[in-house]
Amino acid sequence: MTLELQGVSRVVGGRDHIRPTSLTLQNGTMNVLLGPTLSGKTSLMRLMAGLDKPSAGRILWEGRDVTGVRVQDRGVAMVYQQFINYPGLTVYENIASPLRILRRDAAQIDRAVRETAEMLRLTPMLTRKPLELSGGQQQRCALARALVKGAGLVLLDEPLANLDYKLREELRVEIPKIFEASGAIFVYATTEPEEALLLGGHTATLWEGRVTQFGPTAEVYRNPADATTARVFSDPPMNFLPAIKTGHRISFGDGANAPAEGALAGLPDGKYLAGFRANHMALNRHSGNAVEFACQLGVTEITGSETFIHVRHGNDRWVGLVGGVHDLKPGQDLRVWLDPAHVYLFDAEGRLAAPAAYAKAA
Repeated sequence: MTLELQGVSRVVGGRDHIRPTSLTLQNGTMNVLLGPTLSGKTSLMRLMAGLDKPSAGRILWEGRDVTGVRVQDRGVAMVYQQFINYPGLTVYENIASPLRILRRDAAQIDRAVRETAEMLRLTPMLTRKPLELSGGQQQRCALARALVKGAGLVLLDEPLANLDYKLREELRVEIPKIFEASGAIFVYATTEPEEALLLGGHTATLWEGRVTQFGPTAEVYRNPADATTARVFSDPPMNFLPAIKTGHRISFGDGANAPAEGALAGLPDGKYLAGFRANHMALNRHSGNAVEFACQLGVTEITGSETFIHVRHGNDRWVGLVGGVHDLKPGQDLRVWLDPAHVYLFDAEGRLAAPAAYAKAA
């Protein structure tokens, strides 16, 4: 079973919602659509489901062109941010409802409902109504109703966004197990890079209606094809500063420099854009090659065990994530450190020129 998008695009009122996109999703895979709000995740899902028709291109399901086929005639199930359950029906009847619409016989319905409820740990709650459940249980009920049809394609549009932290963590662990048991193609939309990494599988990064990269999740994270992908797949977004390679050295920003070693050594001399993730900024020299930058502190955000620091370095604004709680004053001068092993280099067009050394070693 495969879902294939061939040059699919969507234009509404002269505006590109989805730019020409080609993707192939395989049977039994978890596929994450990662991007900020309005990047095109929901628009792409609606095309996959058949809720919208592409302006150009084709959609193939198991090799059959389904571009003009109605969503009702496709093997598709969708789960949204909001809990869409029937409040007047029991959990059992909620799960059974799609099968009753399909006019399945009573024994088949009962077997399918109980098997799906067991997979989602809802068996003790089958006689309850949705409003008697916790938020996580309600969302599991919605998932069960989507899965019970045996749909070959299950679309999850930020299904955990409205849950509290504990419930999100619980379901993030459960969803990959559910998908493995069902054997369907799962497509999961999220704005959170951490969620994509936890879910695994494959990830497509989106920016302004364009898929910038698609591949195994860990590979896309470690080796972003371009600066846009790196920005999307970093939380907070990746920090950038200008860099110049000359001979065996590379200088960053205001003249801080380091040896051009490893993948950097083979790069042609010239100007580049250096990028690094927030967790690689430090307040002390943690390695012998670490480069020091003079910055000015904007604000800090204490999360409990960690602190986000917002700094200005020349015309660049950076966000760092450092361990512990720090007594820092807005506006103060601050020295921060960066290990060149954590630096990505992008060329003038934004394409990846050299991955960070730590990513290659991972």
